[in-house]
Amino acid sequence: MKAALALDYGKLSVEDVTLDPPRAGEVMVRMAAAGVCYTDVSVLNGTIPMPVPLVLGHEGAGVVQAVGPGVTSLAVGDHVVLSFIPACGECFFCDHHEPHLCAAGSPEGRMLDGSTRLHLGSREIGAMAMLGCMAEYAVVPAISAMKIDRGIPLDRAALVGCSVMTGVGAVVNTAKVRAGATVAVFGCGGVGLSAIQGARLVGAKRIIAVDMLDSKLEYARHFGATHTVNAKDDPVAAIKELTGGWGVDYSFEVTGKVPVMEQAYAATRRGGTVCVIGIGHYTESFPLNACGFSADAKTVVGCMYGNTNFKVDMPNLLELYLAKRLDLDAMITRTYRIDEAPQAFDDLKSGLNARGVIVF
Repeated sequence: MKAALALDYGKLSVEDVTLDPPRAGEVMVRMAAAGVCYTDVSVLNGTIPMPVPLVLGHEGAGVVQAVGPGVTSLAVGDHVVLSFIPACGECFFCDHHEPHLCAAGSPEGRMLDGSTRLHLGSREIGAMAMLGCMAEYAVVPAISAMKIDRGIPLDRAALVGCSVMTGVGAVVNTAKVRAGATVAVFGCGGVGLSAIQGARLVGAKRIIAVDMLDSKLEYARHFGATHTVNAKDDPVAAIKELTGGWGVDYSFEVTGKVPVMEQAYAATRRGGTVCVIGIGHYTESFPLNACGFSADAKTVVGCMYGNTNFKVDMPNLLELYLAKRLDLDAMITRTYRIDEAPQAFDDLKSGLNARGVIVF
């Protein structure tokens, strides 16, 4: 089967790989769609260090093709969305109602038993987030898959596996934005646009989108931004001007760039909340002034997967889509074949799409 691989850091290639059948507690999924996310780029370029080679892809949906021994929650023919963080229900974090931090995940690209189902020739290779869903088929843990209604288009459903879940969840679960609040979102890719949708859903009165590209700001307006700021100017000054000089109640940083994190912090009022969603390089740090940090009384929170319980939040988000309150249709601005994966990555880095999706 064809798959998009990080052959080495910085080296993306579409290759023919082989896939073993599912073992106990696993399912094989015939992929229908895989979103192209900047986290995939971060793995490819080594910002998020994972052993390579590995099959990329952590945002996907498809149809169950086979089930391994012991799997009772899913059956052949079920339509599923994949979650890049499993929910084992047994670890410390799941016991403490924090399944978005589930300890069963594998940063090594291996399955729950420590082995792999993927091979490039005679070489064993890994799967990003135990999914590796930028491939025609994927074997995944059953605890990483959620059955959905067959009437939901799978390319739309795939987005809920990462970008939409993370962005909406950051607003609703992580920062807990109040109705009538002011919000700024720094970075208008798939996750940022989803955060804007989340702010609209909870009734924020002013939603300020910040990006370097006017095309992204146009997307932001479509999804609910009331104001836009081109970051080529001074976004902090612009945001303060829009908020009577105070700054926003809540800011969301979605780029993973330290200077943007600093801007998000500076654009937030005293006593406000700064939510950092973007993943920076593991060698970098986000500095805070040792004197002003206490005096500003701001809350700074990191956001992993929107603090979600995907088994509950995923169906809720899809219900919002069916009710036409959450726009997944306009999120997909281009689709690609698996052979076009390098183009999809180039377009992502150029900021051309709200979300690009590989379809099979």
